[in-house]
Amino acid sequence: MAKLTLLALLLIANAALADEAKIRKALESKLSSAKIEGVQPGPIPGLWEVRLRTSEGMRVLYTDATGSHVIQGSIYEVRTDRNLTEERMRKLNAVKFEELPLDLAVKVQRGNGKRVVAMFSDPYCPACRQFERSLAQVDDVTIYVFMYPVIRPENTDHSRAVWCSADRAKAWLELAAAPTPKVPEAGARCANPVDKVLELGRRLGVNSTPTLILANGERVTGGLSPADLKEMLEQAPATARR
Repeated sequence: MAKLTLLALLLIANAALADEAKIRKALESKLSSAKIEGVQPGPIPGLWEVRLRTSEGMRVLYTDATGSHVIQGSIYEVRTDRNLTEERMRKLNAVKFEELPLDLAVKVQRGNGKRVVAMFSDPYCPACRQFERSLAQVDDVTIYVFMYPVIRPENTDHSRAVWCSADRAKAWLELAAAPTPKVPEAGARCANPVDKVLELGRRLGVNSTPTLILANGERVTGGLSPADLKEMLEQAPATARR
């Protein structure tokens, strides 16, 4: 019986390898500059997940076992109201939170700060400003803000002025969260990490703001509602803070 089970597993594995090779052969010539990082069974029987490395980071496509048809988009599980593709992307684009250079971030703490999140944010990004309203409704959280002025690069000195302020957290919130942005009076002549943060963001493939990195390393692109944010913060394990 054990030999039959082992044989069955080997046959399944060989079939999977054959399908993967067939999919790679069918798609690689069609993907221009994108590189196939991996192929594996998808979340639905008969569907295969194709992981691509692009200039904008990791992407996911779905295909049949022959690579004849490709589906681009998200798969939702109706029963649980989950976006399975989004969940998968968060894991594929995860980074090690403990390896983030938090000394380059503005630290904003509310309550006891026991929950942590890092955020790449532009003070003039409309979605970022809206998300700041969600953040304001979450207590007991520490937010490490990596100032990422890419929307209006001509205002980069405003982010530098935040760093030069005596109270960086206050200066950031007045610039990025107030109804009308208040540019810090400190000026932008001190040593600041803005250029290093821009380099960090490019290296991590941060191509939109806000981009959140949870304590478990999962990455979330775009803002969240207060309820969704609280749920994600609770699900992510606690991590050491600096």
